[in-house]
Amino acid sequence: MEDRHILAFIGFQIVAVLGLFWFLITWSGPWNATRYVGTVLVVVGLSFIGVARYQLGRSFSIKPEAHALVITGLYSKIRNPIYVFGMVMITGLILILGRPEGWFVLAAVIVAQTLRARREARVLEAAFGDAYREYRRKTWF
Repeated sequence: MEDRHILAFIGFQIVAVLGLFWFLITWSGPWNATRYVGTVLVVVGLSFIGVARYQLGRSFSIKPEAHALVITGLYSKIRNPIYVFGMVMITGLILILGRPEGWFVLAAVIVAQTLRARREARVLEAAFGDAYREYRRKTWF
């Protein structure tokens, strides 16, 4: 991605996170155990998404591209930490909102992220060959 596109995307992410925190704080639902657990999951999910995004650095892209094989930090254990912690965050939101149909949304996101991860894996395997296959063998999702 070009620098200005990266900055615009980061700006959008910051605004989205601030909006989500505003929602969590001001939502009129009761502060019960489910809401507390959900809020913790949202904060943990967002925090690790931020860490993973930082660790990915310039290798980040919206569409599958092979810039560099990032295998340190969170990426040393999880191939797609942004997807994993995004699902953690969505789980937290579902708990906060208390809407059973949210679980269908989570299921759809899991399917979509799995398909996206497979496309990315093909691109990375084509670019990095055996190094990527060895990395994939040692990591989860």
